[in-house]
Amino acid sequence: MLSSVSRLFLSRNLFVLRQSSSCVIIIRTIHLESSSAPSNLVPSRLIRTTFSPSLAASSVAPTRLVFSALRSLHSMGSEPSKAASNSIYDFTVKDAKGNDVNLSTYKGKVLMIVNVASECGLTNTNYTEMNQLYQKYKDKGFEILAFPCNQFGSQEPGTNEEIMQRACTRFKAEFPVFQKVDVNGANTAPVYKFLKSSKGGLFGGSIKWNFTKFIVDKDGNIVERYSPTTSPASIEKDLKKLLGIA
Repeated sequence: MLSSVSRLFLSRNLFVLRQSSSCVIIIRTIHLESSSAPSNLVPSRLIRTTFSPSLAASSVAPTRLVFSALRSLHSMGSEPSKAASNSIYDFTVKDAKGNDVNLSTYKGKVLMIVNVASECGLTNTNYTEMNQLYQKYKDKGFEILAFPCNQFGSQEPGTNEEIMQRACTRFKAEFPVFQKVDVNGANTAPVYKFLKSSKGGLFGGSIKWNFTKFIVDKDGNIVERYSPTTSPASIEKDLKKLLGIA
């Protein structure tokens, strides 16, 4: 039990309590896994950090404590996934027909791994430009791995077969489209846990929306993460460097 506790910092989702020279940081983060109203909170995290009495009593202590807490929380969130796997090639995923596909199949290739949706405002631009990149570089060691996800605005409805048909007929995709997955939350696909732990941000780097893009180099390293609003065409120069194309 805490005694003689004083509150140093308070916001909607984060506050810091101090007891002598020990500080307890409690962080609560809002669920961002779906488009529904964020009525639930992720269970609070308690992180105890010990500071010198002079720092704990100082007026700038809250700011330092917050950054220390965030660093600790990020480490806590990423350790399990990293311990479970060391390479993107360790994962087996399902294609749209339910068949197992070991990602070691793509060793030696530069990969763009992207969560797609067929009814998003970003869909037409992303599919068009991904198709263009694929046609230009598929014979030079480039591959796009598309993972449909219905967690953002319910913009990827239907069965895997229906999603595959839309991708191939309406959007002319020739690159692999896999089985629909969750990219956030309790049922996050293992490969996405690994991607987020490798290239994440504060609070574990949750995927924010459709068409978040991860880039994997020829050695299987996750080298970059691009936001949903980053157009595939703007990534071309980075892909060319990884492919060794002048």
